[in-house]
Amino acid sequence: MSVFHALSELLQKSGFLSLGWQNWVMIAVSFVLLYLAIVKKFEPLLLLPIAFGMLLVNVYPDIMADPLMLSSYEGEVVEGAHWYDTGVLRLIYSGVKSSIFPCLIFLAVGAMTDFGPLLANPSSLLLGAAAQLGIYVAFIIAVCSDMIPGFEGFTAREAASIAIIGGADGPTAIYLTSKLAPHLLGPIAVAAYSYMALIPLIQPPIMRLLTTKKEREIKMEQLRKVSKAEKIIFPIVVTVLCILFLPSVAPLLGMLMLGNLLRESGVTDRLSDTAQNSLCNIVTILLGVSVGATAEGKTFLDFKTLLIIAIGLLAFAFSTAGGVLFAKLLNLVTRGKINPLIGSAGVSAVPMAARVSQVEGRKYNATNFLLMHAMGPNVAGVIGSAVAAGYLLMLFE
Repeated sequence: MSVFHALSELLQKSGFLSLGWQNWVMIAVSFVLLYLAIVKKFEPLLLLPIAFGMLLVNVYPDIMADPLMLSSYEGEVVEGAHWYDTGVLRLIYSGVKSSIFPCLIFLAVGAMTDFGPLLANPSSLLLGAAAQLGIYVAFIIAVCSDMIPGFEGFTAREAASIAIIGGADGPTAIYLTSKLAPHLLGPIAVAAYSYMALIPLIQPPIMRLLTTKKEREIKMEQLRKVSKAEKIIFPIVVTVLCILFLPSVAPLLGMLMLGNLLRESGVTDRLSDTAQNSLCNIVTILLGVSVGATAEGKTFLDFKTLLIIAIGLLAFAFSTAGGVLFAKLLNLVTRGKINPLIGSAGVSAVPMAARVSQVEGRKYNATNFLLMHAMGPNVAGVIGSAVAAGYLLMLFE
């Protein structure tokens, strides 16, 4: 056997010949995301596993070319196929499709969240509600997409799933999409988590565009101290009221409030610590890698997917704008006591959006400390996006 023949056979058995141009494009995208995560430190705990999952599936696309992945994109079910014998990524991905991971993430978020700023300033609920504007704008755009020449448009169930990207809440987006439009789970999950991780890039230009320098310099007064009893009663009351009105939101909101009750009760420190650290870290790794692995180039780079990503970006922008504009209105009502920058934190990305408000505020007033004020609308946004998802689920399931 000649050397050239051996090299030819080696090339035939390598992965190079199985890669199309779409795979190379997604590999390049994964490199950009890895750069942003490692060098620029844009939410690396979230962005790095997503980027590596994206890299993995496009370097070896056959790892996702199995009946389970095809069923998630095309709605086809292959008789005799089993998810448990199709590789480690398929096994992990079952946690996404079954909504186990989103619910566990909400448990961890609840354990990490202090609802004190929201209780100290109840008007934060209004900011959290206003920052869901993008969900409804995106729904309208998606429903009207059939006006695009040559495109059949999205159904109402698909439009609802796409719209929830505007809540900037990855677990909620996965949960709703798995119920209404599971064939779109891949692109919607990637869009939702990518935009969450890229908040430091997306939000600041919108915040600066909609506010004046004088408004950005406003220094807010210190919040009142919230009692332990208030913090314990709050998750119980929210659970009862929200689930009675919207039973479909029970899995997400129930786990969120359970996590918070573990934190605030003072008698389950070990459980709270596990939820905040070990459980959260494990689920974040598994969820991030499996979400990134849905972005296989040959199935991901089509017009429908790119349109979903574009609508998701518009949804996110409108949600940010809705929060900021409503905060400007509250600033007028309170005669200059509300810094409009905290309105952008009304999206559900905790605590990334609140940190962006803090960073932007310090740029214009070194004495500004907006983080705790921004955490109010930020945690309100978590509740707001879950409620919006429950409402859409009630309408279209």
